[in-house]
Amino acid sequence: MPTQEQRQQTVSAAIRELSHIATLPEITVKIIELVENPKSTATDLNKVISQDPALCSRILKVVNSSFYGLPGQIGSINRAIVMLGLNAVKNIAIAASLVKLFRGGDLTRNFSAKMLWDHSSFVAGVCKLLSDQLKLGLNDEAYLAGLVHDIGVVVEMQFDRNKLVEVAQRLGIDAQGVPAFDMLLAEEEIIGANHQEFGAALCEKWKFPKNFGFVTGFHHKPLELAPDSRVLTSVVYLADRLCGEVKGAYRADLLSLDLDQNVLDLLKVSQDRLKTIREHVVTASKAPGLEMAA
Repeated sequence: MPTQEQRQQTVSAAIRELSHIATLPEITVKIIELVENPKSTATDLNKVISQDPALCSRILKVVNSSFYGLPGQIGSINRAIVMLGLNAVKNIAIAASLVKLFRGGDLTRNFSAKMLWDHSSFVAGVCKLLSDQLKLGLNDEAYLAGLVHDIGVVVEMQFDRNKLVEVAQRLGIDAQGVPAFDMLLAEEEIIGANHQEFGAALCEKWKFPKNFGFVTGFHHKPLELAPDSRVLTSVVYLADRLCGEVKGAYRADLLSLDLDQNVLDLLKVSQDRLKTIREHVVTASKAPGLEMAA
């Protein structure tokens, strides 16, 4: 197994070489900066977004999907911004940028870039659901956290596709999507680091808020974070596994779907509440519009 220093060198090399992936589109950067400025208004955001017809179309498609459940059809970007809020629109813009990265066809018969995108979108929706159900007040942040949690796999895909194919083959994923080997171990042995490390490094490169670096870097082990940094990553941890429970769902990096009771306790999820949430997840898995596919 690689040493910590070797892992860091591998991750740094990947991020350094991926200039085409390590920079968000200019308009997305503008939107992020605008939303983070407390003086910005919906009109300011509308002016920026209106410069990109493709982004306008995507925002209207998403806001009118069953995922948001808003009454009637919304045809105005300004109205969409007002109804959703600046943060939600920012997340849709980031999602529109990210979807272009989740391309590259099949790695193996049971592992593809599209499967990863659909999974990330599903987890994002369930993170939003959990935030709502558990009254965590993290809805917009939770959605984006779910969307980016596996972005490290995309870094691997762009950095060394052949080695990621080797990882996928090592997993021995069956027709139901169940792996026979731990993906993190396979990545470390074959690539030299795992997707958590690649994801955290990319978030740092993109200058995302620290919470997203925690999510990408610790979504398999949220309790290793400092106590005051665990909630959002724990939400993603739970959503990831609940999505993996759905029949036929992507779960390449989840050898086991067992839930850590300490994480459930942290989020104050009782067994009765967990049962209800599971029912919502199954319903969400069948809802059109959740996948936000390109």
